[in-house]
Amino acid sequence: MDIAGASALVTGGASGLGQATARRLAASGAHVTIIDLPSSPGEQSAAEIGGSFALADVTDPEQVAAAVARAAEAGPLRVVVNCAGIAPPGKVLDRAGAPTPLADFERIIRVNLVGTFNVIAQAAAVIAQTDPDAASGDRGVIVNTASVAAFDGQIGQPAYSASKGGVHAMTLPIARELARSAIRVVTIAPGIMETPMLRGLPQAAQDSLGQQVPYPSRLGTADEYAKLVLSIVDNGYLNGETIRLDGAIRMAPK
Repeated sequence: MDIAGASALVTGGASGLGQATARRLAASGAHVTIIDLPSSPGEQSAAEIGGSFALADVTDPEQVAAAVARAAEAGPLRVVVNCAGIAPPGKVLDRAGAPTPLADFERIIRVNLVGTFNVIAQAAAVIAQTDPDAASGDRGVIVNTASVAAFDGQIGQPAYSASKGGVHAMTLPIARELARSAIRVVTIAPGIMETPMLRGLPQAAQDSLGQQVPYPSRLGTADEYAKLVLSIVDNGYLNGETIRLDGAIRMAPK
C-alpha cells in the first residue's frame, strides 16, 4: 500500500518504538500525527518529522476520536500504530505476603489493552469511510504492540502479560471483522528492546539482557520495530497475525 500523501497515527509516538515508527512513516511520505501525554516531548517529536501532535489519553474515547479526526484532516487515514503502553512490575503478593492492590492490575490492563482497543475502534470507524487505495485495495492497516510477555510472562508480570496477551488474542477476531472494510490488523510482539526505559539501566545490565538473546545476542532496536511496521504496511497478505520480533528469545521465569 502506497502511503505517500496519506495520513498515519502513532500512539506513544514521542519516544521509543513509537518515535522510531513515526520517523519511518514520515520518511515514506505519510503525514504523521503523534498521540501522547502532556508529559511527553510530543510537540518536539512531531515538529522534527513535519507532523502533528495530538494530546490524548488512549483510554479516553473523546480525546482519541478528536485525535483521529485531526489526523484524517491531513489526508486519508491509512496507518494506525498502537505503541502507547506501560510496564510497571507487580507480583500477586507483595514481600509481606499481602495481595497487590487491584487498582495496580486494573491500570495496566486499562492502558495497554483497553487503550489499544479504544484506538482501534475510533480509527477503524474513520478508515472504513475512506476510499480504498487504488493499487492495493486496502483502506488501511492497524498495527498493535503486544510483547513476548504475552507468551513467556515472567514473575512480576501478571498484569503486563495479561494486557499484552489480550492484545494478541483480539488481533484475529478484529482482523476478521474489519476484513469487510478492507482494513488489515497485525500485531508485533517485541522481545527485549532498546527503549528509553532499558537505556536507563547500567551498561552491564543491558549487556546481560542482550546476552540472553540467542541471535543476534543484543537488545533489539526501535528502528528494527519500525522497519517491521513498514513491511507490514507494504505486504498486503499479512493480516490477523502476531509476529514475534525477538531474536528467538524465550524468557526465563525471572
